[in-house]
Amino acid sequence: MSQPKAAGKAASKLISERIAELADWRGDTLASMRDLIRKADADVVEEWKWMGTPVWSHDGDICTGESYKAIVKLTFFKGASLKDPGKLFNSSLDGKTRRAIDIHEGEKIDANAFKALIRAAVALNAAGGKKPAKRK
Repeated sequence: MSQPKAAGKAASKLISERIAELADWRGDTLASMRDLIRKADADVVEEWKWMGTPVWSHDGDICTGESYKAIVKLTFFKGASLKDPGKLFNSSLDGKTRRAIDIHEGEKIDANAFKALIRAAVALNAAGGKKPAKRK
C-alpha cells in the first residue's frame, strides 16, 4: 500500500513515527542525523516520499534518510557535485550524481563535517544545481 506524499508538519509527524517504530539504534541514528540536518539549515523542509522515505529539501532535494536491517543510509541527491573533506561519503561512490553515507550500528559521524555537507548541498541547490565556477 502506498502512502501519500506529504510535506511540512504532516511529513515531520510521519518521520517522527518512523523513528519511534524503529525503536533501536537505527531510530536513534536517524533521529540524530535529522537533528543535525535541522541544525545545519533552519529552513529545511521535511518531506515524505516514495512510499515512506524521509526526505529533506531546501530549494530542491538534499538527502533521504533510509533505514535497513544493518544500516541507516543518507543518500545525497547531488552528492557527486559536493566536496567531502570529511570523507563522509562511503557508498554509491561510482554514481554520476548521488553519493551516500552508510552508518552501521555503533558508528559515529563527524557532526561538523555532516552539517557542512548539508550546507553545501543547500548552497548547490540555491545555485540552480551547478557547481560554482572555479576562479582563476
